[in-house]
Amino acid sequence: VVDPSEAAPVQKAIEQQGVELTTILNTHHHWDHVGGNKELKAKYPELIIYGHESDRGRIPEQTVFLKSGDEVCFGEQTGTFLHNPGHTSGAITFVFGKTAFTGDTLFAAGCGRLFEGTPEQMHDSLNIQIGGLPDDTELYFGHEYTVANLHFALSVETGNMEINKKLAAVTTLRSSGKFSTPTTLAEERRTNPFMRCSSAEICGTVTSKEPGHNLSEKEVFRTLRELKNNF
Repeated sequence: VVDPSEAAPVQKAIEQQGVELTTILNTHHHWDHVGGNKELKAKYPELIIYGHESDRGRIPEQTVFLKSGDEVCFGEQTGTFLHNPGHTSGAITFVFGKTAFTGDTLFAAGCGRLFEGTPEQMHDSLNIQIGGLPDDTELYFGHEYTVANLHFALSVETGNMEINKKLAAVTTLRSSGKFSTPTTLAEERRTNPFMRCSSAEICGTVTSKEPGHNLSEKEVFRTLRELKNNF
């Protein structure tokens, strides 16, 4: 299971599906992603709990401390991870083939707030590390903020019809009680302002907030994040 915020829903799913819980994958140390660890570890003492090595002492019951080059294994699955500092210093994305779990680093049409990292780190985590995955990679994210994120995306790139189309589709999904996860990397390249810092319209919007400055992509990212914080 990825990021069990509570133990009870996980236990219910285990019983309903008749499966065995062997592994927890924690994308970072925040309580709403690790809150179920202790109770699940108490119930399943052999449980393996993955997290980044820099989260030692911050992820409850962590047993594996990932460092560069390590593999992530459970059952018959073997995957990798990307270290994505930005939201937190130890944030990671788990990658299994063309499926990735991004935690609070990448959301549909958005990204996490910067609590422990810098805008430059988060820019690279999104655009170089996650952005280096195949376009058809399915991205499962940590929170359902998609409608709000798309409204912000439209506010900085009003001419992007892809954002309008996705907003309509996600609004319909949410009104019927469905979730907008997963997204794909290709969709994010078209609709996520934090992965579109070279867009002429976004650059124009950001530059209007800082007249007289010729901003780099990372400076555009920084200003976008500040705008989103106050949106």
